[in-house]
Amino acid sequence: MGEKQRKLLVLYASQTGNALDAAERIGREAERRGCPASIVSTDEFDPVWNRYNSSVTSLRTDDCCHILFIPSSLPHEEAIVFVVSTTGQGDSPDSFKEFWKFLLQRNLGNSWLQRVRFAVFGLGDSGYRKYNFVAKKLDKRLLDLGATTIIEKGLGDDQHPSGYEATLDPWMLSLWGTLYQINPKYFPKGPDVVIPRDELIDQPKFRIVYHKQETLEPALMVESDIIERAREMSPGKLSKDKSKPDCFLKMTKNEVLTKAGSTKDVRHFEFQFVSSSIKYEVGDVVELLPSQDSSAIDAFIERCDLDPESFITVHPRETESNGSFGEVITHVPIKLKTFVELTMDVTSALPRRYFSELNMRRQDCNTLPHQRDGMTSTITIRSVLEVLEDFPSVQMPFEWLVQLVPALKPRAFSISSSPLAYPAQVHLTVSVVSWMTPYKRPRKGLCSTWLASLTPEQGVNIPVWFHKSSLPAPPQSVPLILVGPGTGCAPFRGFIAERAVQAETSPTAPVMFFFGSRNGHRFFIPRLLGVPCKRRRC
Repeated sequence: MGEKQRKLLVLYASQTGNALDAAERIGREAERRGCPASIVSTDEFDPVWNRYNSSVTSLRTDDCCHILFIPSSLPHEEAIVFVVSTTGQGDSPDSFKEFWKFLLQRNLGNSWLQRVRFAVFGLGDSGYRKYNFVAKKLDKRLLDLGATTIIEKGLGDDQHPSGYEATLDPWMLSLWGTLYQINPKYFPKGPDVVIPRDELIDQPKFRIVYHKQETLEPALMVESDIIERAREMSPGKLSKDKSKPDCFLKMTKNEVLTKAGSTKDVRHFEFQFVSSSIKYEVGDVVELLPSQDSSAIDAFIERCDLDPESFITVHPRETESNGSFGEVITHVPIKLKTFVELTMDVTSALPRRYFSELNMRRQDCNTLPHQRDGMTSTITIRSVLEVLEDFPSVQMPFEWLVQLVPALKPRAFSISSSPLAYPAQVHLTVSVVSWMTPYKRPRKGLCSTWLASLTPEQGVNIPVWFHKSSLPAPPQSVPLILVGPGTGCAPFRGFIAERAVQAETSPTAPVMFFFGSRNGHRFFIPRLLGVPCKRRRC
């Protein structure tokens, strides 16, 4: 009897979706070489369940789908590739935090992973001091637990003109070659095999079910939980706890801070809680789910020849294969247009994986890019909608679009108010983002542009999620030196306002705030801070 087929586990932790894209690409490339791969998020496990079911080591399949993963199964894996991103100042993705706590348990000895080979690929931004911090600390911890590295960790850099893929491409080639040297059974087809693209077409991972409107119960038509419904079904859902908003905010103030003629449009926004409020602390972060341009949504639906009034549910295909489709799926039907509005970012830039699938279904064979430089240029130039409009012969089924179009993600902002100074309010300091592509196509930031267009009179309810900051407020007896150039001053506005309130009733330490901007003379600092202060030009 011959030696059994080797398998590869790809574990990823993604905040915005880039690490997921990289993980899926690694999985695809492994399977092209004949190595079955499982792609699993680090948050797809239940630590409590695992604690009381230690006899079960793994709940996953090997068909490259997203499934439940039990951390205690790690010592039983032969080869693991970790793909992790770093956000902000060295912060971990939300999906990584529980997994990291598990790895830090003291009862895991230095030989726990002695039979495991691993490789780590990180996604980060070298513009930040803690560049790829999560990947670096994960690599060290795995070595501490006795695992053996396959190749040196790869560190993808957002600052590179080609993004993280400039590092990922050569890193993967090294990974395949090294694994093949370790054991050729990993890649029966060889580490450098090239497979014709028409052999790579497979079924989409999700299935769309269309429902007749007249068959729906009246209760199912209520819009109150529409956001949770839509986002629960979204294939691009990145975290288990982000479907239902914490609460809703309503804008009460939209003030332009920069003067006329400035190259920047910086706004001060004030919001009040709608119906229920959330307790937050100074320095915390709020995520807002923006509304998309209705004309872009209509154009996308028309281009894809879809019925905006139809009702749909979205289901993973693996639930069909195990015979439990009817038992597992409990989604409530939702209008197709509403689903697109709340889950699919149709004006965002395209990830490279979209072109991999689009290229399989093209008729414009000679017009799509095949090399990374050309592909990077195309991605930079075109949004999802523009690609569909620029390649009219491409007709992608909605199942593929649901899977490949980037998810509409909440945008995170540092809260610039203090709950002590402004009870039941949330303030934001936001720069309205706009730029020009190398091919002179104007671009605007979705969320900042949308916020700037709102007025208090519109009464729009904005779904939001709150998160604790990695920069907690120190005791009021501790002096503060704050450095916040540009809109980086946002969280410090809250710190200063809180100290001002505390100083009314008890002694507080002084605060020194350093601020700078490209057009400092046009930025009205006292109005931004909202409290009396002494100004000094450095």
